[in-house]
Amino acid sequence: MQQKLFENAAETVAIEDVILYALGDFQSRGKVLVNRELALDRLRGAFNRALAKFGIVQLTDDKIVESLKNLGVKVTEVPNFVAKYPYRVTVSQAIAIDAFEVYKR
Repeated sequence: MQQKLFENAAETVAIEDVILYALGDFQSRGKVLVNRELALDRLRGAFNRALAKFGIVQLTDDKIVESLKNLGVKVTEVPNFVAKYPYRVTVSQAIAIDAFEVYKR
């Protein structure tokens, strides 16, 4: 997962790995992730740190949600009048463990 000299990080890292890294980062800060419904906005700081680390431009909420679903994360959408960012994320223990392993690399 290490970037090579003169190589763009976005070309060497899959978006799903960046998302896993972000979920691991969230846990490393002492936050509970497993089997807890979180607003997508609550995870935004971790996503932004992961994107910056790998040199990837800002992703849309839809792209993040698509990647989370590809990983097997449960994502529910609530009506827009309930929340500005209408997505809720629930991460299983298995995915959280994988995410923390990716983060520790």
